[in-house]
Amino acid sequence: MNEGNRVRRLLASAARVFVAATVLIFAGLGVGALVTTLGNGPPPEEESRPATNPFARTSLADPANRTAPQSVAEISGARRTPTVIAAVRVLPSVVSLRTERTVQSQDMFARFFNRGGRSRVEAGLGSGFAIDDAGTIVTNAHVVSGADRIEVVDRDGQRFEAEVVGFDELTDLAVVRVPPGRVPAAPLGTSSNLLIGEPAVALGNPSGYALRNTEATVTSGVVSGVGRDIQAPGGEEVLYADMIQTDASINPGNSGGPLANADGDVIGVNSSIFSRSGGSEGMGFAIPIDRALVVASELLQFGRVRRPWAGLQVLTDRPDPESVFGRPLVVEVLEGTPADDAGLRAGDEIVTLNGRVINHDLDWQVGLVDAGVGSTVDVTFQRGGSELQARFRLDELPTGRAERIEVLAGLRLITVTSQIQQELNLRVDAGALIASVGDEARGTRLREGDVILSINRNEVRSAEDAGELFEYYARSGDGSVQLYIARGTEIGYLRPFRVR
Repeated sequence: MNEGNRVRRLLASAARVFVAATVLIFAGLGVGALVTTLGNGPPPEEESRPATNPFARTSLADPANRTAPQSVAEISGARRTPTVIAAVRVLPSVVSLRTERTVQSQDMFARFFNRGGRSRVEAGLGSGFAIDDAGTIVTNAHVVSGADRIEVVDRDGQRFEAEVVGFDELTDLAVVRVPPGRVPAAPLGTSSNLLIGEPAVALGNPSGYALRNTEATVTSGVVSGVGRDIQAPGGEEVLYADMIQTDASINPGNSGGPLANADGDVIGVNSSIFSRSGGSEGMGFAIPIDRALVVASELLQFGRVRRPWAGLQVLTDRPDPESVFGRPLVVEVLEGTPADDAGLRAGDEIVTLNGRVINHDLDWQVGLVDAGVGSTVDVTFQRGGSELQARFRLDELPTGRAERIEVLAGLRLITVTSQIQQELNLRVDAGALIASVGDEARGTRLREGDVILSINRNEVRSAEDAGELFEYYARSGDGSVQLYIARGTEIGYLRPFRVR
């Protein structure tokens, strides 16, 4: 028994010695290193120089040697990939956008005591790119819509206050302007001849400023599909039609940035993604550059996008099995319109528009938008088993070209005509249509799209009639008026209000 205890004590002692020795070995390495660094004092001057690398051709410390290639010609053949070409050609034109919006919030107590709510500033991020050297930047409408302040930051970190030229929520495109000559124009391509499977490069700033640098990033993939039609989320009226699909990673913050091809030409404007996680899952969508340039031109010239109109109404929601992809059926052609002059009539089926096959009414709508007001279009249609052709010049929507009359502060009206009735599918054929309601007129409870039919039981046939009646009652009595209006499928009286 004593012999066993003695053996156990010897083994335990040996184990302690081994552990102690092991700790000292590793600790000794650290201490030895420490002594080498600190114990010998500062090294001689000649020993402070970095060791010579026999394999280095230049010093990496020289910033000039880290300068990126300024042109594709400077890149060796092996490194000249589509992604590199797109980065070299397009990156200088890509900018980041920072936006600020003032949002009013009102809690339950503020509403109960009729007090104003609190306001807070919401920050937003997006991307954009220059389409000319005059400071014209294209981005998404959802990036700048409602912003009180927009700051544009170029790849070198220069910051510019941006002015909104205009935005169009239907196509989700916007144009802002910065001082000319600051951001170079991107090389612009075309989206009319894209090939499924060809390389695609998405550029933008998905990180905002989390990475503490302002130069955009690039992600690569292919053109996964063309002509994609997407149901807008939440019932929004956005024309996500004939889109470019890509698996190049598009993330929040990439919105408004360019999508480029293998030649380094911009072919689209990054706009949206399909995602369950909120990040990229390989299903990104870009607005075709051809459409973006049409919209940008409209915004630059008119400050708004004029809606093209042919003067006909099409229908695809038919009770046949092919109604989803059925050819648009012409159900009405208005007299004296471009389509009427070209010989189209009810019962015709649209086959192509400018060579594009029309499978449903969305194809027809986006084809008109891409063509633009004032352009001449070629339409192929089927009538009684025969295929016919027509050519006509697109006009502007009647509501777009109609004269607007301001009858009250912030309340603008237009006269209902037969063309406007057809355009908006109104149930009434006369009256004063509410074109816009400003903040000053919110108390009237009128909405955009309402049609005023009478004021204090006096019939209203036009915007001028409504203006004269409002002016008459503002000068007489207490200024109280009661309106009889049409709103959608309903017709009725509004609660009286006063005009001055």
